[in-house]
Amino acid sequence: MEPRGEQDRRQFYRITDQVGLELKKLTGDETLPADPFGDGHLSALMDELQRLDHDIRGNLATLAERDRLVASLIKSLNSRVDALARIMTFEQNPLQPEQWATVTLSEGGVAFPSEDSELVPGRRVAMRLTLPPALFRPSGILDIVSESRDANGLRILHGEFVSLDEGPRQQIARHVMQWQIRRRQQQQSEQAIPGTGTETGSAKRPDLNHNQANQ
Repeated sequence: MEPRGEQDRRQFYRITDQVGLELKKLTGDETLPADPFGDGHLSALMDELQRLDHDIRGNLATLAERDRLVASLIKSLNSRVDALARIMTFEQNPLQPEQWATVTLSEGGVAFPSEDSELVPGRRVAMRLTLPPALFRPSGILDIVSESRDANGLRILHGEFVSLDEGPRQQIARHVMQWQIRRRQQQQSEQAIPGTGTETGSAKRPDLNHNQANQ
């Protein structure tokens, strides 16, 4: 019988997209360090905003029963504050051009280009993604399970998340879903205009095995 984890990975949708990619090499079974990406000074602010967001979302249903208009306004304001916080956090610790890469992404893992000779199958890394346009920054621990070469000879590492909290996982899932929505809208627009139909990306169910992880 196939392990449940393998069954789950086969259900993940994957997309090819350009994202921010930050890596920190770990040793053995090392857990995620307290401040792996050097922006721990912002953690208190983000924790407080997350608590505020949780409190607001938890009370919106009750408030809507009393006054739907006020509930709608508070929901909109909360979304704007959340977006502003992500922008502020990103601007405090922006990425360099070389930290952006075209990757294949799903909830189960990520495949990314790298010529770093220290990153080999069996190596564990802490990874943080920056997902435009919302600028979500999910982070977790990734095991590199295989490597390959693309059509241009570029070395691609295939990684599998071994530690990813529910919040970051939901951010990745939301990004994948929104990417697919935008892609469908683009395809519909291209079909409505003769002479168009340029491919800009891909989204599909992966045919996974242990050697290809979920990418």
